[in-house]
Amino acid sequence: MSMTKYEGSCHCGKVRFEVDLDLEKGSGKCNCSFCGKVRNWSAAVKPEAFKLLTSEQDLGLYQFNTKANSHAFCKNCGVRTHTKGYVEQIGGHFVSVALCTIDNISPEELSKVPVQYMDGLHNNWFNPPKETNYL
Repeated sequence: MSMTKYEGSCHCGKVRFEVDLDLEKGSGKCNCSFCGKVRNWSAAVKPEAFKLLTSEQDLGLYQFNTKANSHAFCKNCGVRTHTKGYVEQIGGHFVSVALCTIDNISPEELSKVPVQYMDGLHNNWFNPPKETNYL
């Protein structure tokens, strides 16, 4: 495993974070009602691997359905940076970082990140949907 400390931010820079991430472990794209709308592409870590560098007062939080997850976004520019939540089936507490918000990663590095597709739209989370090209 190759852990790297990445830095990330929203568009305007008011929300900044650090994350220790092993991109060789892969990332996820989902077609659920939320991820499909925001074209989510993220990688999950344990909470201790994520550090918010700016004040939580700059964050807005969005929750829906079971309210098990909190989707964080910048109150100023609206960019969603990460999600905190708890899902027993994936090991409990997690922080999922939107890969598009990582500042110190090249397009070449991103192109090599393995992707797991999840059919959240049909609550078939551990299987890919029939169509994935649009994700």
